[in-house]
Amino acid sequence: MARISLSRTVDVPASVCWRRVTDWGRHGDRVPFTRVFVARGSGRECGDVVVARTGVGSVGFDDPMEIAELRAPEPGPDAEGSGFCRLVKRGRLVRGWAELSVTSVRGTSQTEVRWEEEIRVAGVPGFADPVVAVVGRVVFGRALDHLLRGGPR
Repeated sequence: MARISLSRTVDVPASVCWRRVTDWGRHGDRVPFTRVFVARGSGRECGDVVVARTGVGSVGFDDPMEIAELRAPEPGPDAEGSGFCRLVKRGRLVRGWAELSVTSVRGTSQTEVRWEEEIRVAGVPGFADPVVAVVGRVVFGRALDHLLRGGPR
């Protein structure tokens, strides 16, 4: 499996970062040919399913991800704390997991945001995992930076 690890520290409260990184529809904004949507539930509870649909027209594939664990940080602009979400990839083409976390940096107004992912793409041999990881870091890094900037879609 390819391992992807991203970390950003931003001058934004944890509750705001959390709202941004769990705004599932915005995840595909900076990923070419990809749309992300909640397919089951609200996208805010365990058991809900988020789907990343990648393709052009009728040609493409789905990456369904079930929310396996979700703990939101305390709400409010001055609240300290942390939030965590684990998604399990349940598709035929893409398998693995992703974890998103936000943690207040003590004594500051900053938040550390982490995106960890382990993926296996069907039909791609294991020796290509380093290439998949590099591509993932670039693509998911752009998505994470976009999410953390906030603002309109």
